[in-house]
This record gives sequence, C-alpha cells and structure tokens, in this order.
Amino acid sequence: MKIVSFVFFIIGIFFLGACAPKQYIKQNAALIIFKTPTFQYADLGFIYENEEETKVEIYSNAQPLMSLKIAKETICMSFLKCMPKETFNQKVLSAYYPKDTLVHIFHGKPIFDQVGLEKNRNGFTQKITSPNKYEIIYSVLNDEIIFRDTINQILIKVKKQ
Repeated sequence: MKIVSFVFFIIGIFFLGACAPKQYIKQNAALIIFKTPTFQYADLGFIYENEEETKVEIYSNAQPLMSLKIAKETICMSFLKCMPKETFNQKVLSAYYPKDTLVHIFHGKPIFDQVGLEKNRNGFTQKITSPNKYEIIYSVLNDEIIFRDTINQILIKVKKQ
C-alpha cells in the first residue's frame, strides 16, 4: 500500500511540475523599439531568458502591449499564432534572414555567422549587405543593441536599463 501511495505521489509531482510557470534565469529591463512594416512597438519592457526560450515583453502604461516568445524552433507573438522561425522571418522580418537572427539580436550576439564582424573593446558592429535583399547595420555596444535594415525597413533597438 505504501508503494502505491508513493507512486501516486511521484506522478502528482510530475503533473504539478508540468503546470508550473517557466523560471527565467536572466531578466533585464530595457527600452525596446521593434519596428517593421507590419508592427511598430516602442516602450519600456523586459527581456527574460532561460535555456529553452527568450521572452520579450513591451509595456505601455503598466499594461502588456506586446509579448514575443522565442523558443528553439518557434516564435510566438501576442497577436499572431506560434509559427516556425522561418515563417516568422518571412511574415515579419525578411525571408532572407537566418532563422535564429531575432534571438541573436535580443541576446546581443553576432548574426549571419559573424559576416562583416568588427570587434572593438565595448562590443562589435556588423555591416551585412546583399543587393535587393537586405542592407544591415547591427551594433552591440555597452548595453545598447541596434539592428537596422534599410531595405526591409526594420529597426530593433534595445537599451538595457
């Protein structure tokens, strides 16, 4: 009888653990600007990270305005259904971007396999161009990330507080 109770106890813990909210190991407050031809958000927010996903939330008047969850294979945006990263890039950014471009930007890591990377003591800058596809200037300096693609009219700016 004790073994049966113990087994039910262990099963119950697994079920409750599966319903528990994800714990983030890193969080930063930031001024976030996210502008594309389809979406435009700019306000204070938070960037949360754990091993499985990155979550970006932008607030306005203390109310959540936009939520973006970037997992290993999908991106979920508050007003869009979850979709593969390639599909998100095609609909919101550019179909020519590698699938992990957005998560690399929010983590402040080099993009496009470090093409055009120029390191300096405070961070790095990348200039990446492909005629009629993209013209990107991406810089990570101190606590500020700026990604600008003039062809696709995209600006992502993150200034950590």
